[in-house]
Amino acid sequence: MSEAPVSKAHASAGPASEPVAAPAARPARRTPLRRPRTYLWAAGTAVLLALPFYLDRFWLQAGLFAMAAAIGAIGINLLTGATGQLSMGHAFFLAIGAYGYCVLAGDGGDGLTGRGLPTWLAATLAVALAGLAGGLFSPIAGRLSGAYLGIATLALIFIGQHVLFNAHDLTGGSNGRDVPPLNVFGIAFDESEVVVAAVPFGSVEKLWYAGLVLLVGCGLFARGVLRGRPGRAMNAIRDHRVAAGVLGVPVARYRAGVFVLSSMYAGLAGVLLALVFQRTVPDYFGMTLSLEYLAMIVIGGLGSVAGAVAGAALVSLLPQLLTRYSDALPLVSAPGTGGISPGEASRYLYGAAVVAVVLFLPGGLVSIAARRSRKRPGTPGEEA
Repeated sequence: MSEAPVSKAHASAGPASEPVAAPAARPARRTPLRRPRTYLWAAGTAVLLALPFYLDRFWLQAGLFAMAAAIGAIGINLLTGATGQLSMGHAFFLAIGAYGYCVLAGDGGDGLTGRGLPTWLAATLAVALAGLAGGLFSPIAGRLSGAYLGIATLALIFIGQHVLFNAHDLTGGSNGRDVPPLNVFGIAFDESEVVVAAVPFGSVEKLWYAGLVLLVGCGLFARGVLRGRPGRAMNAIRDHRVAAGVLGVPVARYRAGVFVLSSMYAGLAGVLLALVFQRTVPDYFGMTLSLEYLAMIVIGGLGSVAGAVAGAALVSLLPQLLTRYSDALPLVSAPGTGGISPGEASRYLYGAAVVAVVLFLPGGLVSIAARRSRKRPGTPGEEA
């Protein structure tokens, strides 16, 4: 009786072996759609680009203040949030940027010192001048930390205020000085109107797009720094300076370098603020401004670019909104009328926000979005 032919694979397996079952096919992995964050960024960008066509001057100017504050906040967040170096002298470098631009771009027609340089070159040199001032102070910044550095940088505020009020030929004294309008590639950022889609574009509308470009560029650069090797070294210095030194991180060099970079960010913010204000006054660049920048990064989130932008928007927009709607708000009245002025009310509010963030939200506003993304269903390694 003939037997059925046995396959080679079955014969080689021996009599006790069983047929090998075919491996179960893996379920087809669903290709995830693009993250909602991408759509949010795209929608936000489109809205920001379209705002000058619909908003009036007040809102655009408030947005420009927020952009300038965000650039300065990113700079101090690199220093304080990422590297752990407390600085109380950020307003000093903003003043160097603002007044440096005025001196370099001014033509001397107002009786004050002016070099008459092209405005785009004057803006670039003003930022470099702020970086140079930071470089002169960087040996101190590289060796001090914590409250000692904070006290040392606080001295810069007093020195800066003395110079701003007394160097009349450079700064105009307590009255300040006018800011020459920016001119880049033949585009004058002054009050001369340019009609686009039947909408007249003045200085604020044109500066809006310049501010957006500067903010995006500064944010992307800082994000690249924080996500790369320098960012890891900065975080190591912040978390444990001695351990970072043992691992080969040049602590003093990194501290000094980040201080210079933060100073340049502040200088650029000062130039943009001067262009928006159209006049610089010494009173603005005082200790209160430095404290506001520290409040921005604490409220938004230390060590985060998005947190710096969010905190800057909150702290810079709050006084302006309170001023605009003071008639409709309880306990808030116009300055000099006997009630709480909008500036004082805003300081109370974001002071309370700092306390609330420290107690209940240590990661700042940006941590709320991080928690929501971690709880999002369908993420690998998380519960659906």
